[in-house]
Amino acid sequence: MVETASPTRRDELQGHVAMLLFACFVAGSFSLGGRIANDIDPSALTAARFLLTTIALGAAAWGAGQLNRQAFRASWRYLVLGALYGGYFVLMFEGLQTASPVSMAAVFTLTPVMAAAFGFLILRQVLTPWMALALAVGALGAMWVIFRGDWNALISMQVGRGEAIFLIGCIFHALYIPLVPKFSRGEGLFAFAAGTSFGGMLVVGLYGAGSIVQTDWGALPSQVWVTLTYLVIFASAASITLVQFASRRLKAAKVMAYTYLVPAWVVGWEVARGATLPALAILMGMALIVGSLLILLRDPA
Repeated sequence: MVETASPTRRDELQGHVAMLLFACFVAGSFSLGGRIANDIDPSALTAARFLLTTIALGAAAWGAGQLNRQAFRASWRYLVLGALYGGYFVLMFEGLQTASPVSMAAVFTLTPVMAAAFGFLILRQVLTPWMALALAVGALGAMWVIFRGDWNALISMQVGRGEAIFLIGCIFHALYIPLVPKFSRGEGLFAFAAGTSFGGMLVVGLYGAGSIVQTDWGALPSQVWVTLTYLVIFASAASITLVQFASRRLKAAKVMAYTYLVPAWVVGWEVARGATLPALAILMGMALIVGSLLILLRDPA
């Protein structure tokens, strides 16, 4: 693995900006994805998504002169990263078949806690007291939203099927974050992202080959194609690049801490599409989630 210099303050600021955009783009995938989750098989949708994303990122990598021998070294890395990222997306759309976009986004905010654990195990990244406090507050807010402010549901662990399925996907996503800097060999950002997307396309394509063949692509509703376009441009090509960009500049827990903004963005997306505001109990949980990000941003480390 190539040794890199410690990130500067400018590098860290760029990482924060990248993750702000990431949170916005991911929120859109929850809101739009919830409307088409039952119109197409999750594996078929994800495979098509990674195919188009690979083409877009591959073209960007070629234009930037990044498709060199270094980019193809240890290609197995892309299969591992692609399998994790692809598994996350498949399980996300599986979950959206029965769960609401807001509760799914709340489950997603549990990812930083898991990313911090994997960051320690893989990269020996240690949490500061500020980061530990932020993760604890964010997890509390997420649990409050997931169980809809119902203490009885929380005590009896009455979590919905969709949320439970997506939690497994979030574990994949959390493991993916520290593996990005671990597997980096100094190749170009677009090339690395394109390799990851290609790996995801292969793994998901093999897993969902039957569903892909059985899908009547010409008869799909127009909203599926609109959502697929958004997923390719913003929630795949852009978000993969943004996460890998930020992961080289920020600790794993800080990168994933920006998922705390996703539920708020999802509510904004839903309200913009005509939905009503969530109940007060849900908004209280979301306030804790956003508060956790503010705590994290005060972390001097």
